[in-house]
Amino acid sequence: MQQAVASTGGTDRALAWATDRLLELGTRPTGPAELVKRRPWSAVHRLPVDHKVVWVKACGGRTGYEAPLNQALAAWVPDLVLTPLATDDDEGWLLLPDGGTPLRERADGAQPAGWTRFVREYAGLQRAVAPHTAELLALGVPDQRPTALPALLDELLDDPLLPLDGAVRAALLRLRPAFADACAELAAGGGTLGSEPASVQHDDLHAGNVLPADRSGRPDRFFDWGDACVAHPFSTLLVTLRSMAATSGLPAEHPALRATRDAYLSGWEVEGPEGVRLARLAAWTGCVGRALAWRRALHGAPPQEASEWSDAVPGWLAELLEPTSAWFEDGAAGG
Repeated sequence: MQQAVASTGGTDRALAWATDRLLELGTRPTGPAELVKRRPWSAVHRLPVDHKVVWVKACGGRTGYEAPLNQALAAWVPDLVLTPLATDDDEGWLLLPDGGTPLRERADGAQPAGWTRFVREYAGLQRAVAPHTAELLALGVPDQRPTALPALLDELLDDPLLPLDGAVRAALLRLRPAFADACAELAAGGGTLGSEPASVQHDDLHAGNVLPADRSGRPDRFFDWGDACVAHPFSTLLVTLRSMAATSGLPAEHPALRATRDAYLSGWEVEGPEGVRLARLAAWTGCVGRALAWRRALHGAPPQEASEWSDAVPGWLAELLEPTSAWFEDGAAGG
């Protein structure tokens, strides 16, 4: 399925589309739409409807695949995601129900205690979706599997328009053989993962994108899939552990971070030195995935709008030259 490049510029059209879909569902807006966020990669409106709210998201850059991806996830793992009320796959528009208060906005949002549960459930989501890899790719979800990453790194480094320091570019060019070896090891799998392990990878899983379980019996759910890709599942730990450390104020060597790492790996039934090594390699190679996510998000944005994030793509590539984070370096990691 070929995805059109969605634009956040047509938000009036997106709101008109959402109103039409609501009318088809037997309801209508009861007040004006409120713009909650506008970025080069999305515009999000809050829309009141019958004593509740719905959300209208217009995807920008090259992230329009989020619309069909959300529909697919709702079919495969309905209890763990928000089920869209409607999507327009060609435009990259979503009409979503209100999911409650994200973890980041709760009083306990900075506490690490719940993360062992969240990541274990998220691993379960990935395991359930893994058999659908071919369908994800057909929907236009980017292919960032380990076998694809070396060529994608080459593509970034060969881009003359990428504002990458010359010394950094040279160091990354020298790093390419080691990067290719790491990708090959990940592609070979290990333990219960089997060969060529891949699934949906959120790639921005932090406290702002988790809806904790509530007293109504709703389970934890995960949303905002605009950075998602098809990748080695363990690369999700790059953003999740880093964000968890930042929001909780924890040092990288804190036991809570390693406990979260181990809880995630246990969800995949991969534990001990083998699991930690694979997680370390996946997170390291995942820096290229983050650079690619930012390139998609900023695609087509006017320079004055994209300037705030101009360091994102080269910055994530430069992360490949940094030491591995301490949460991948304990005694369980082996050599």
